[in-house]
Amino acid sequence: MLLKKAQAGTLESSDCMVVVSPADSYVLEYGGQNEAIFKERTERIAGEIARRYAPAVVQIQDRGALEATLRARIETAFERAVKAD
Repeated sequence: MLLKKAQAGTLESSDCMVVVSPADSYVLEYGGQNEAIFKERTERIAGEIARRYAPAVVQIQDRGALEATLRARIETAFERAVKAD
């Protein structure tokens, strides 16, 4: 269960900014310079990771992040969202 809104990453080149927020259902909001190229990959990865946590709104601004970076940012945002302050 997500306890709060949390984020990970940056808007620097070759990185991505991921923000997750508690919600009643899973929603992915994805954008970036290469959205047409990486949208399917990002949807698959975000969906896989989100299923392990509670429903959430996942917002991703992709600046050309590699798959490993994307996974790490999403995992980190969710881990931060489930921890109490």
